[in-house]
Amino acid sequence: MFDFDQYLGFLAFLTILTIGFWLMIFLLTFVVPYWLFGNIKELLKERRDKKRAAADNI
Repeated sequence: MFDFDQYLGFLAFLTILTIGFWLMIFLLTFVVPYWLFGNIKELLKERRDKKRAAADNI
């Protein structure tokens, strides 16, 4: 049967695995889309400002 040390090791493994799983879910559903949306928004803002600056100089 299992010793107490093996049981603690198994629980530590499951804990780390579960934390990693939920971290990946959090990153893929919140952090990455937030980063992409903000990056695209800033890129469009820069392009719009550059067009306005070019139109003002003419």
